[in-house]
Amino acid sequence: MGVCNRTPDSFSDGGRFLDDAAAVAHVRGLVIEGAHILDIGAESTRPGSSPIDAAEQIRRIGGLIRASVELGAVVSIDTTLPDVAAWALGEGARIVNTVSLEPAAELGALCAHVGASLVLMHCRGSMTDMRGFSMYDDAAYGDVVADVAREWTEAAERALAKGLPREDLVLDPGLGFAKNVRHSIELCARLDELAKLGFPVLVGPSRKSFVARAANPDASVIAPPEDRLGGTIAAVLACVARGAAIVRVHDVKAVVQALAVAKAIDARRGGDA
Repeated sequence: MGVCNRTPDSFSDGGRFLDDAAAVAHVRGLVIEGAHILDIGAESTRPGSSPIDAAEQIRRIGGLIRASVELGAVVSIDTTLPDVAAWALGEGARIVNTVSLEPAAELGALCAHVGASLVLMHCRGSMTDMRGFSMYDDAAYGDVVADVAREWTEAAERALAKGLPREDLVLDPGLGFAKNVRHSIELCARLDELAKLGFPVLVGPSRKSFVARAANPDASVIAPPEDRLGGTIAAVLACVARGAAIVRVHDVKAVVQALAVAKAIDARRGGDA
């Protein structure tokens, strides 16, 4: 899953793809590099970000969904608002990706009605209330994997009760969202436990601060987003090895290459040298 943010303030690429031509060129490049899904959003999820209403999200996205569909891509709309999701599905999107569990029932009903898939990401509270990147009380979770599984399952049941088929529901543990570094690393290390819930698992470690903090925990200043590719790939490979079915990344070409090499190595396990 390749990322295209039509926002002025996203933590990694805010402002780069507001221009229509730049956005279309970007999604075309993601497809060429090997993205199977394009995740398009118009509201930043950085800590402290302000909510963007439906009309403005739709205005920002404009014709990009239709252009992406014409490229042959499966399109995901990254939004928590049912009105935006309904509009995007009408434009040709086939997946709704929400970074909040709150609208699970309403989005589940919408996706069930039109035959779309729903990605539910675990998070606690709004982006506005988040204190900072990978900043969260360590004691907020008893067992972070068990707590995420329980809270996500409760939301999933609300979506399923609205008629959404189980095969159209995807679990995202929400790495970095209402979680500190230890929480996110623990989720990566034990992702197989979440995969056992029986839903496809999507992970989004791309360029996140927990990657930089885990790589250099004693640094007073962490590496900026553009310098986190190595850590992103390490997290992706670890999560795929533990059952992740979808990885949401900014650097599609590098991650596709890393996954291909890992697959080739795994295929030779036990074979001739």
